[in-house]
Amino acid sequence: MIRKIKDGQFRIYSRKVDKKTGKRRNLGTFKTLAQARRHEREIQFFKRR
Repeated sequence: MIRKIKDGQFRIYSRKVDKKTGKRRNLGTFKTLAQARRHEREIQFFKRR
């Protein structure tokens, strides 16, 4: 899940909520939406490897 944060950057969060904290994990922050989408695809690729 990609969200835009206050300073204009884009952050990737995990899809599932962490049971301990009740929040989603931060999986990286990027300057552009394109960079964030590219990295999200890389994450999905390695999760299923």
